[in-house]
Amino acid sequence: MTTDADIQTALPALASGNVAVITGAASGIGLAAAKRLAAMGMKIVLADIGGARLDEARHAVATFAGESAVLAVATDVSKAEDLERLAGKTFGTFGDVSLLMNNAGVGNNPGKPWENRDAWKRLLDINFWGVVHGVEAFAPRMLAAGKPGLIVNTGSKQGITTPPGNLAYNVSKAGVKTYTEGLAHALRNEPGANVAAHLLIPGFTFTGLTEGATEKPAGAWTGEQVIDFMLASLLRGDFYILCPDNEATRSMDEKRMAWAIGDIIENRPALSRWHPDYKEAFAAFME
Repeated sequence: MTTDADIQTALPALASGNVAVITGAASGIGLAAAKRLAAMGMKIVLADIGGARLDEARHAVATFAGESAVLAVATDVSKAEDLERLAGKTFGTFGDVSLLMNNAGVGNNPGKPWENRDAWKRLLDINFWGVVHGVEAFAPRMLAAGKPGLIVNTGSKQGITTPPGNLAYNVSKAGVKTYTEGLAHALRNEPGANVAAHLLIPGFTFTGLTEGATEKPAGAWTGEQVIDFMLASLLRGDFYILCPDNEATRSMDEKRMAWAIGDIIENRPALSRWHPDYKEAFAAFME
């Protein structure tokens, strides 16, 4: 069985005493990551909208790391200046950062493509631009430090298969996927760089974004399961951290993604998986 010591030996960015910055850290996947990394001996910076939830998260993480090893900073990731302020406080308090998790996101549905422009922009400002702002604020300093570093951006399967239901969310997460792919390429071609980027692709996960659920649905993973899978994937060197869940296996995800790209290759209608003329063909493909 792989131990935390094995992970930290293979991934020096996660060594005890190093610094992890996590946005969207007051709940869900972000809070699960903070607790796990704190238990591994890392210093933790929690960034989220301020208030009781962030205070509660700081206290919870401090039980693993100690009060002096946890910093909570109220942050609106849609504002570049907030990320710059977060970076300044982090480096001023703990020094160099070795792990950045751009995880903050919202799942509200602004509606159809032609309505609620302001709500669309707000969602994109958080889900997409929040990631960009995090990279802008931290990546240059992580590169300048010359130490092993990791940047993990949280995407979504909805940014790959783009199912009907919340187009704005799909657009934001498709943007995160493309941006993180380009970021990984840029980092590995940066002279002397020792920082790598990875795309976390959760499956059905019980988080603050799980609408209408007061307890974990049977089909969902917990945030803790996602982080366990993330660490195992990082250990393998995976760029695409494609998480299954209790409903969808990796094989199912692979077929759904293959069908989605097949729409282009086969010149099928957009989103043919949900088109009545292709219902039987898709069902046969999935068997």
